[in-house]
Amino acid sequence: IEIAKAHGAKYRLGPELEICGYGCADHFYESDTLLHSFQVLRKLLESPITQDIICDVGMPIMHHNVRYNCRVLFLNRKILLIRPKMLMANHGLYREIRWFSHWNQSRRVEEYFLPRMIQEVTGQDTVPFGDCVLSTKDTCIGTEMCAELWNPRSPHIQMGLDGVEIFTNASASHHELRKADQRVNLIKSATTKSGGIYLYANQRGCDGDRVYYDGCAMVAINGDIVAQGAQFSLSDVEVLTATLDLEDVRSYRGEVCQPNMESEPKPCHRVKVDFSLSSGDDIYLPTHQPITWNFHTPEEEISLGPEEWTGWLPVASEWRCGQLLTACIVYSMCVLICQAIQDGKSQVLEDVRRVVGEDTYCPQSPAELCGHMFTTCYMASENSSLDTCSRARELANQIGSTHMNINIDMAVKGILGIFSVVTGSWPKFRAYGGSPRENLALQNVQLSLWARGKPGGLLVLGSANVDESLTGYFTKYDCSSADINPIGGISKTDLKSFLLFCVEHFHLPALRGILAAPPTAELEPLTDGQVSQTDEADMGMTYSELSVIGRLRKISKCGPFSMFCKLIHTWKDVLSPTEVAQKVKHFFRMYSMNRHKMTTVTPSYHAESYSPDDNRFDLRPFLYNTRWTWQFRCIDKQIPVLRVPLLVTAAGGEDAASEVEPSKTEGTVSRLAANTLNQKVLQ
Repeated sequence: IEIAKAHGAKYRLGPELEICGYGCADHFYESDTLLHSFQVLRKLLESPITQDIICDVGMPIMHHNVRYNCRVLFLNRKILLIRPKMLMANHGLYREIRWFSHWNQSRRVEEYFLPRMIQEVTGQDTVPFGDCVLSTKDTCIGTEMCAELWNPRSPHIQMGLDGVEIFTNASASHHELRKADQRVNLIKSATTKSGGIYLYANQRGCDGDRVYYDGCAMVAINGDIVAQGAQFSLSDVEVLTATLDLEDVRSYRGEVCQPNMESEPKPCHRVKVDFSLSSGDDIYLPTHQPITWNFHTPEEEISLGPEEWTGWLPVASEWRCGQLLTACIVYSMCVLICQAIQDGKSQVLEDVRRVVGEDTYCPQSPAELCGHMFTTCYMASENSSLDTCSRARELANQIGSTHMNINIDMAVKGILGIFSVVTGSWPKFRAYGGSPRENLALQNVQLSLWARGKPGGLLVLGSANVDESLTGYFTKYDCSSADINPIGGISKTDLKSFLLFCVEHFHLPALRGILAAPPTAELEPLTDGQVSQTDEADMGMTYSELSVIGRLRKISKCGPFSMFCKLIHTWKDVLSPTEVAQKVKHFFRMYSMNRHKMTTVTPSYHAESYSPDDNRFDLRPFLYNTRWTWQFRCIDKQIPVLRVPLLVTAAGGEDAASEVEPSKTEGTVSRLAANTLNQKVLQ
């Protein structure tokens, strides 16, 4: 608020539920959260900083024993109005209906009795509460809140038709790859149709959970963006201001929208205030002109989002990790920190000194900072190749991490020795005559600050990606024993693109060899000195295939049968219907057998819309009947239909049979799919 006033602003908008924080979750049930929010509101009302500027803040309020997510607008120690949220976000990661009710009474306004602590400051007993707008001496301001912009019945539509000229949106919108352009397009569209000024404020940073709120504050007028805030930043506060001409809105509406600007049958309830956003001598002020929004590429988003999410978490003095992708994330974070310090952000330098434990420390380079903050460890066994070891050492040298090479054979053999004493048997790898069960058990037998005289402890970073989590291709109490996972919500496909980005952007040529190598956990013995085990062979499908299947499962909401019906067309050029059926069945068997792992998996940064995150994004059972009897039977019934034999003449003149292409039986498949589903309902 102080910065906004210094910039000459007359209206200040903050993000959704900013007083208490959007991510309070079940703490919203606690009366303390409501109490402390009002205590903060009182301090704001009393502060001289909030005088002569309309302040729009967010907090939870209970009205008639019902909790609402509200905006509170106040000016000069008086509350002007309270506007509750009308359309709730209750999809994906959002669970607002769990804690709040929506105000479903359009254009209705009631009296809200203020708590005594607020009455003592404002001198008011009651204030307007409900669906209302603010009328100043020179314009009219209407409120939207986050999800209301994304709704087909957005409040700005009717408000605009009733003459509201300025729309505000207080948001708590989290980051997902490629999501920023959706926000921008929605806001541009909101003011293109009926004109107007749109102010958008969003939280930015980590709110103590798995998501990162990615800012993107903006100001738009008549379909054009005129001011853009940062999507990613280490700054605690960013204030975006713009000077705009209200006459531009009126001129735009006069030409484009006037035929539709009719009197609403139920006009907005206007709360009048003796205050102006403009002044008599501002005619010569320059106004902000349209700009082109600069979007980050997905690779840039990966290089910024997880790093800042990791950096915003309360951490000790170092990180430890054994995977190159997480190492690149941490190095990218060091690049951001050094850039912020060079830009004069003193709070970032103060945080770095606290983490490093040196009051006068100032990083000289990202690699030098990385050496203070990040420890990497290559844990080799007799099954590890020299190539992998040298790649790890080379990358560690380039990013500057404190690197160790250790051999864990002694520890493994010690554990196996104890096991043999207890059981009287010594397990063997499959290559040495062991059973598949022995082979799997041996693969999963998998301890620096004290030695360096440093205080504190290590925050362990995990490195499983979203595709591995989807199929359970990780050891439950190996990958889950990390503290946080910066790449757990990112697909393997996007991570490979990010590695290529790191090669070019951060000049890390060691990554080229890593990109060229097949993905492998190196848990089985080498064959002639070469890696014989690969991830994709073990999983029974490629990462690209997994990405397609993952999106169908979550985004398209497909079960085994509907997924099969879609994939026989998607993959018709590379797989037969029988092979598609095998892939689908194999995936759902792996998924259902391993879903329990998601209940203990390391909290990860959310970045992918098909994430199987069990915390609150992808709420599913974790115990399944892994036979999927009904669903797989439906698939099996379609295979004969898709294998209609056609007689063709072979080169030698003999008749040969071939399968009809799936595309030529689309109608049949659709009809039979419908029949199968009807039978399911009847039975």
